[in-house]
Amino acid sequence: MDIKIRNAIISVSDKTGLEGLARSLHGHGVRIYSTGGTSRAIEKLDIPVNKISDYTGFPEILGGRVKSLHPKIHGGILAKKDDPEHLEQMRANEISSFDLIVINLYPFEQVIKKERVTIEEAIENIDIGGPSMLRSAAKNYRYVCVVPGPEHYETVMKEMEEKGSISLQTREKLALAVFDKTSYYDSIIASYLHSVADKEEGTFPQTVSLHFGKKLDLRYGENPHQSAAFYTNPDISVKGVSCAKQLHGKELSFNNILDIEAALEIVKDFDGPACSVIKHTNPCGAASASTLGRAFLDAWAGDPISAFGSIIGCNRDVDEETARAILDAGFVECVITPGFTAEGLEVLRQKKNIRLLETGPLQKNELYDVDMKRIVGGLLIQQRDLEVLEEKNLITATRRDATDEERKALLFAWKIVKHVKSNAVVLAEGTKTVGIGAGQMSRVDSTFIAVSKAKERSRGSVLASDAFFPKPDAIELAAKHGVTAIIQPGGSIRDEDAVKACDEAKIAMLFTGMRHFKH
Repeated sequence: MDIKIRNAIISVSDKTGLEGLARSLHGHGVRIYSTGGTSRAIEKLDIPVNKISDYTGFPEILGGRVKSLHPKIHGGILAKKDDPEHLEQMRANEISSFDLIVINLYPFEQVIKKERVTIEEAIENIDIGGPSMLRSAAKNYRYVCVVPGPEHYETVMKEMEEKGSISLQTREKLALAVFDKTSYYDSIIASYLHSVADKEEGTFPQTVSLHFGKKLDLRYGENPHQSAAFYTNPDISVKGVSCAKQLHGKELSFNNILDIEAALEIVKDFDGPACSVIKHTNPCGAASASTLGRAFLDAWAGDPISAFGSIIGCNRDVDEETARAILDAGFVECVITPGFTAEGLEVLRQKKNIRLLETGPLQKNELYDVDMKRIVGGLLIQQRDLEVLEEKNLITATRRDATDEERKALLFAWKIVKHVKSNAVVLAEGTKTVGIGAGQMSRVDSTFIAVSKAKERSRGSVLASDAFFPKPDAIELAAKHGVTAIIQPGGSIRDEDAVKACDEAKIAMLFTGMRHFKH
């Protein structure tokens, strides 16, 4: 069932496209009602407009907080136009019937992004009348067309031009868009107010509203038989894949996005130039060095076989030297970095399909957002793992203390092991990895993989473990392959056995007092 548009209410904060829409409606003989700034904007176009306050006989009050909350507005929106009782009540109360409602909301989302925004300013930008009219019109979409943003103006104008009416199918789609928009709007408000109210560290709200907008559709999910899309939270200014700009290459895949996030999070932890090489969200190599090019070469050498088809993360702009090293190394899927020099970008663009993303300057250990993990029928939420180990808090558990060189390597390995799936073991030499064991069911298995990857490079290396050693078997294996120092959380009831095994092998063992499980 199509409806003809005779009376329309327009009240918009975002004036984008308003002129074209108003002229189109006026050209079709539509009577326009409006409020405040929208009314003045339409008047400037020399288009007749009826002020809502004149129609209702009630002025805008409370500094504009109350404008459209009136029975003559909502009665005209919510009435069933084929219901005799509704029609009789409208006549008795002199209520006009509204066919088109065009509303966009106060810019709450933009306001709270401003520096030093006050709670009072944020609250004044919580729209009340707008969502009420949108929801009323969306509920009554069988009789009313509702337009919740400028992106829908062309659809309405085209249908009116082609047939002088709006189809039921279009009205259904627009009503759904309204409920998407109003639920998203409310979730932003709830999230902001929780961020203000929940000051106590570790406090989580009783209910959670998620507000994410679709950034792009993906070809498929983890596997081709799974459909997928990428959503981002626009009110969090993260430096990651969610805000990165793609400069070159094929479209991103579901798995690319997960790997790119992992690649960038590792290098954020370093002050000096650093690179990570990621496969299946785990690093197969990582390094920090005096130059980005050197860091990349060291990271790639950590496990060049596994590095085939990898994701590269950098914490410095990719220059020509680094770009040529990446180009010469082998098959790389993606590179994410704060930026590219003109020469570096030109070099990498020689590869047609390599995906190149830039984020802008990174912020170390950004205190934003929370870590969420979805389970079937539920959601786990926790603070992000941003705890930084201070060297002064290390405890030497063995008779032999680590040398200065070993401490430097241990602290590097500890930064890397945080980003490896548990059970995690990282072998390092200086500030580069030489072997990584990830995601195994036992710590000795992770150690076996790490020393197998390192081969002869394990001799003289140091080892980081993301959690304590329940048995000395992994330590004995590490000692057999020449590991000279170990860093681990400690805290096991069998720490004494681990320390004894290290003392017998003349291995230095340091306790951190914190663990870094990553599930």
